[in-house]
Amino acid sequence: MIRDKGCGEIKDTDIGSAKTLTGWVFRRRDHGGLIFIDLRDRSGLCQAVFSPDVSADAHENAHSLRAEYVIAVSGEIRKRPEGTENPGLPTGMMEMYVQKLEVLNEASALPYNMEEAADAGEALRLKYRYLDLRRPEMQRNMILRHRIAKLVRDFLDEKEFLEIETPMLTKSTPEGARDYLVPSRLNPGHFYALPQSPQLFKQILMVAGMEKYFQIVKCFRDEDLRADRQPEFTQVDLEMSFVGRDEIISLMEGMMQRLFREALNIDIETPFERLGFHEAMERFGNDKPDMRFGLELKDMADLAEKGTFKVFLDALNSGGMVKALNGNGMAGVSRKEIDTLTLEAQSFGAKGLAWIKVKNGFESPIAKFFPEDVLKAMAERLEAKDGDMMLFVADKPKVVYDVLSRMRLELGRKLNLIQPGYKFVWITDFPLLEWDEEEGRFQAMHHPFTSPRDDDMEKMLTGDVSDKTMLSSLKANAYDIVLNGYEIGGGSIRIHKQTAQKRMFELLNIPLEEAGMKFGFLLDALQFGAPPHGGIALGLDRLVMLMAGATSIRDVIAFPKTQKAFCLMSGAPSEVDTKQLRELHIKTDVPVK
Repeated sequence: MIRDKGCGEIKDTDIGSAKTLTGWVFRRRDHGGLIFIDLRDRSGLCQAVFSPDVSADAHENAHSLRAEYVIAVSGEIRKRPEGTENPGLPTGMMEMYVQKLEVLNEASALPYNMEEAADAGEALRLKYRYLDLRRPEMQRNMILRHRIAKLVRDFLDEKEFLEIETPMLTKSTPEGARDYLVPSRLNPGHFYALPQSPQLFKQILMVAGMEKYFQIVKCFRDEDLRADRQPEFTQVDLEMSFVGRDEIISLMEGMMQRLFREALNIDIETPFERLGFHEAMERFGNDKPDMRFGLELKDMADLAEKGTFKVFLDALNSGGMVKALNGNGMAGVSRKEIDTLTLEAQSFGAKGLAWIKVKNGFESPIAKFFPEDVLKAMAERLEAKDGDMMLFVADKPKVVYDVLSRMRLELGRKLNLIQPGYKFVWITDFPLLEWDEEEGRFQAMHHPFTSPRDDDMEKMLTGDVSDKTMLSSLKANAYDIVLNGYEIGGGSIRIHKQTAQKRMFELLNIPLEEAGMKFGFLLDALQFGAPPHGGIALGLDRLVMLMAGATSIRDVIAFPKTQKAFCLMSGAPSEVDTKQLRELHIKTDVPVK
């Protein structure tokens, strides 16, 4: 090594000793007689002082240093003079007086100011990702990600899990999103698919008697992107044999405790709260509720029926619902602000937004449609006090849930109701199946290998397949783990008997011949003594994002892609020449070079 220590590793015990440090010039300050350089490497910052009294050559050469030059400096570590210390910096009590300077490499003019990089446009930062990754914030994120991955491996190794890799080139199977396809040169007209998850293979490993499997694995889904979604993402994937739901939940809670304690020095209380899917929807409008604040949704159907407001009555008569939440302290907002809220609700899918201010009585264009005692009952149900505003949405359940759950989060942010910290919750008892209006058939809410709850298994096996009410009532033996409003993982107990798996395909209206073509190797394996098994997959990117306090998973992935699945740094995806296409027996209607 050409250095003695990292820049951020200098301690008071080094005072008086000679050291050699290397790194990048973060900033330069010329104070006339003295030149100060903040030298940065992965470990942190150290101030280097160039004084003509110590080395005239080094001082002279320091005038030519620019941002992001790579340099090596040698000199004496000294205690900073009283009054010049920087207690906010780990090395803020020391500095180096440079006796020798060597420029290891120069840097061209930067595309943006590194000190103000956080304010630079994200597209620019992604194009020059190698510069962006030099920032201390990004390096902390990468270090935290490494730390979390290591803790996961250590924790699962202690629990006797085996880390086993599964194929990246596999078979296309319908699992909810489009596959990324890879043409086979050796098998013209045939394609591999990149795995959306290792679901089938981890179940095969349970049939193979591995009993406890895990891997930290890349998964691929060709879908529309957003802040917490990427075309390639990383899962902590695991599966266990001879277990039930509670054992898997307990294992995950123990893992979360370990991660937060050792990576962030935060103690997480267990067991985590559990909510049934139906309760989560009724109270929060979605199945990944942020539990750090209130503003819960309240059903207003019975009270709405006691009034004459046509919008509410029409929604109820057509099988819809009326729900509301309490806008804490919002009675003073202007009509313009209410119109903005209404437009926001409409952008989420609502036809409109009804409101009633609790302000020395009740103030609203719709208040006249309700008796005074009903208005008071509404306020009581919402725990609305003087100064609050009740917000109502009436529509189909899906619309009401979606609109009010989004408004709840928006108001939580705007009204500063969201408490700092971390709040976990398990969501359980999902429907096993959900009706798809476009397809005219049931779909698996999670995937077709999810087992029903034990008390619904017999009903699934023997019930009338044409009975939509019965099929809608089936509950899945599934569970999602949610943190601060983000689903960070999901899993289930799997179907382990071939007869039950075939029945599931029948309920999903998938012919056995088609199921055999797509999932045949799993169906074959289930007939050879498959054990009861279940598992879970955690989204590592989302978990690290939340633990790092970032707002996008792009900030915790070294080389992410944009919302159009494009890498601004490398230019992927890119065109290929016609020779490559001919070798793969591919023709395209898009002109290629």
